Amino acid sequence: MFNLKRNIKEKFWKWIFFFLAFISVTILALISLFLFLEAFPIFKSVGFFEFLFGKFWYPTYDPPAFGILPMIVASISVTILSSIFAIPFGLLTAIYISEVAQKRIKEIIKPIIELSASIPSVVIGFFGMVVVAPWLQAKFDIPTGLNIFNASLMLAVMAIPTICSISEDALNAVPFEYREASFALGSTKWETIWHVIVPAALPGITIASILGIGRVMGETMVVLMVTGGAAMIPHSIFDPARPLPASIAAEMGEAPFRSLHYHALFGCGLVLFFMTLFFNILAEFIRNRFRTKGAGTL
Repeated sequence: MFNLKRNIKEKFWKWIFFFLAFISVTILALISLFLFLEAFPIFKSVGFFEFLFGKFWYPTYDPPAFGILPMIVASISVTILSSIFAIPFGLLTAIYISEVAQKRIKEIIKPIIELSASIPSVVIGFFGMVVVAPWLQAKFDIPTGLNIFNASLMLAVMAIPTICSISEDALNAVPFEYREASFALGSTKWETIWHVIVPAALPGITIASILGIGRVMGETMVVLMVTGGAAMIPHSIFDPARPLPASIAAEMGEAPFRSLHYHALFGCGLVLFFMTLFFNILAEFIRNRFRTKGAGTL
C-alpha cells in the first residue's frame, strides 16, 4: 500500500514537471514562429541576403534601404569587447572571494557584488553618457564619447556581478578533497587554484560567462544611450554604432503598423534571436569540452 501511494505520487509530480516543461518549450516555439511570420515579408520583399548583408539602413527614404550588416557588426563588436573586459575581471574577483579573501572581507564584498547586479541599466547608461563619454572624448581626442568602447565598458559593468557570483559558487562547489590532495603533493596555493580548482569548476564558470554575455548581447537601454546611434559599419572601437537591440527600441514606436519598416525591425529581432541561439549552442559545446577535459585531468 505504501509503495503504491509513493508510485502514484512520483508519477503525479513527473507529469507536473513534464507539463511545465512542455508549456515552456511551447511558448518559446510560438515566440519563434511569431518572429518568423512577422519578419517573412521583409525577406520576401528585399531578399534574405540583401537584408542580412546590405550596408545601408535608410527605412524612411524613397526608396528605402534595409541592410542590417552595420548593426550586426556593431552587436558582435560590443559583445566581444565587453566580454574581454567582463570575463577576466569577474573570474579573478570570484577566485579572490572564494580562495583568497578572509571570511570577514568575503562577507562584505560578496553582498556588494550581488547587489550591484540589481542596478538599473538606465542608471548605468546615464553614467556612461554623463561621466564616461566626456572623459573618453577629452582623453583620446575623439569626436564623440558615445561609441563602442563606452558601451562595452558599461555592459561589462553589468555582466561582471553575474559572472563573479556564479563563478564563485562553482569554485565553492569543488570538493575540498581536491585541495587537500594537491597540497599533499607539494603544490602551492596558486598552483592548486590554477591547475586544480579552476579546471574542476570550468563547467560552472562557462555557465557564468554564458549568462553574463547573454545579458550583454540582449541589453537594450545601455546600447541605446551610449553607442552613438549611427547605423554604419564601425572601423574602430571609438566609432559610434547602433547594435540590433538599440535599433529595435529606437524605431519600433515610429514604424507604421505592418509596413516594410515594421517587418524589418522584426527581421532584426529574428536575426538577434538566432545570434543568441548560435552563441549559446557554441558555449554549450565549449562547456562540454571543458567538462570532459577537466574530468580527465583530475
